[in-house]
Amino acid sequence: MQNDEAELFLQEMSGVKPLSQDAVLPEQGDFNPTLAQQARRKAAEQEMEYDPNYLSMEYVDLVKPEEPFTYKKDGVQDGVYRNLRLGKYQLDATLNLLGKSLSDARRELFYFIEDCHKRGIRTLLINHGMGRNSKPHPAILRSYVFKWLPQIPVVLACNTAQKQHGGYSATYVLLQKNAEQKRENRELHSKRGAQK
Repeated sequence: MQNDEAELFLQEMSGVKPLSQDAVLPEQGDFNPTLAQQARRKAAEQEMEYDPNYLSMEYVDLVKPEEPFTYKKDGVQDGVYRNLRLGKYQLDATLNLLGKSLSDARRELFYFIEDCHKRGIRTLLINHGMGRNSKPHPAILRSYVFKWLPQIPVVLACNTAQKQHGGYSATYVLLQKNAEQKRENRELHSKRGAQK
């Protein structure tokens, strides 16, 4: 039986010539990844990119177009909040989000507030519109703005604007002092204490 198998094997191998060299040589040229590999690498790199914008695009509680917005962090004095609510502070900067997509509005609001805080601007007006005709639900952008503002640590208080500043289509925002303003405030109070 073994002779039959050996004879069969030799018959099959009769036309095979031995290799002149049996060492495996490295492939010549550069390795080029396939398109699928390139796409996977790009997707992985984008996932690893750090996005400092922490404002959530998750579920939002929908508000009505005429629903007032009020927000105040603990520690904000009632008189300060009342003046903000009544529109008594000078508005130092305005952001217009009308007609923006949610992702654009999210990005612009985040960087606008970050920039204003760095520059020491404290009282802002955000124009978001009432959203009566927004689809698929009324006041979608307005609802997200109401959700996002309290998520930003430097936002001390917010309130629906007075009629002359846009009413329900706009929101007043009060930011905390930046590090430089806090330092100046401490110096001012320490000088007053030293004069007494």
